[in-house]
Amino acid sequence: MKKLRAVSALCVVLMISSCAAAAPAETTAVTTAQDETTVQITTAEVPVIPEDSPYSIAEGITDRMKALSELVPGNKARLAKVFERAAAGEPITVAYLGGSITQGSSATPTSCYAYLTTEWLKRQFPKSDITYVNAGIGATGSYIGVYRTDRDVLSHSPDLVFVDFSVNDTTENTERNKASYDGVLRKLWFAESKPAVVTIAMTMDDGTSFQEYHKEICEAYDIPMISYHDAIMDVIQHGHIKWTDISDDNIHPNETGHKVLTEIITSYLGKVLDELGNIDTERESDLSTPCVTDKYSSARLIVPGDTENVSAEGWEQHTDKSFGNFGAYWRVASKDGNFEGTGSLKFEVNAKSVGIFFGKQVRGGGRFDILVNGMVLDTIDTAFRNGWGDYVEAEEIIEFKDSGLNTIEIVPKKGEKTSIVISALAVT
Repeated sequence: MKKLRAVSALCVVLMISSCAAAAPAETTAVTTAQDETTVQITTAEVPVIPEDSPYSIAEGITDRMKALSELVPGNKARLAKVFERAAAGEPITVAYLGGSITQGSSATPTSCYAYLTTEWLKRQFPKSDITYVNAGIGATGSYIGVYRTDRDVLSHSPDLVFVDFSVNDTTENTERNKASYDGVLRKLWFAESKPAVVTIAMTMDDGTSFQEYHKEICEAYDIPMISYHDAIMDVIQHGHIKWTDISDDNIHPNETGHKVLTEIITSYLGKVLDELGNIDTERESDLSTPCVTDKYSSARLIVPGDTENVSAEGWEQHTDKSFGNFGAYWRVASKDGNFEGTGSLKFEVNAKSVGIFFGKQVRGGGRFDILVNGMVLDTIDTAFRNGWGDYVEAEEIIEFKDSGLNTIEIVPKKGEKTSIVISALAVT
């Protein structure tokens, strides 16, 4: 969708979206003199994008970058309430949910944008005790994210959550990723702690991003979206900087890139701070009607140690984060391919849909069958030959017509010298 530069604060707005807008702008009815046709005209101010101006990283982001990055200004009511509490000296918890960029790849734990943004918040609110939660895990998109939202974010009762999945969500699973991203936002919004939610849209060096799909959902819910994609690609296209100035590969910001990203995020947060007295904190976004689906409202994980009906004869159970930084996992290995003494990894679950999270391995990965109620549904190859490293991959196995008790089994393929890693069963 092309961006339109406003020529007046009074303009006719035509909205075309696959999702219904949750918080419509205030409008005025106007009747034309000729045919008495009534049209709705919005009186909301549309941000003007400034003309291009010189930019250097050392001098900080420009007004044009700030305007471009404010892709969805969003409803600021919850964010204002968090800031008011922090200003009053109340403790708050700030969490970051995303992939490797959020985790801090190509940076350090204290030079990634999540840490730097939290430090900025601490400087703005010195009386508040601010708890920092980094729930970024490399190679995870919103499908994995919606299932781990409870475990990795909501368990900390956050007051403010930043969400970043625009690079790892891909068009390979467009509809699934739109639905799961919707699920992430809805899970966060309706959580007991009622956190403010701010989304972030990142990019690859060629502009690849799931931003436009995520934007539709954020617009429908009136949830803020900050676009690093638009701000960075614009200054690169104008020749002010090169991609290699802010990244050491084709995806991850380096330490300089994380600083720029932090500037972009905090410029938006600073604007909210400046507007505090004028924000109606009683008029929050309305998420009562799902934009895409409410399918993932009950999304949860089953991992080693959970009190589910799980049979894992012959499978090692690990409760650390030694594989993909994801968390607990089951593992079975065979040097001769016979898997003697190993039974199926069996789950008896009440579910309407089921997914599997498994380890993709550069060395030793093999194949396993997935059985649903005794029938082989699929065979998955976990080998990541010549890949960049081991990570947790996800597959949606099946969606049933109705919720009910079902048996899911993982059976290693015999005759292969291999190891199989299962990180979790994903259930709704």
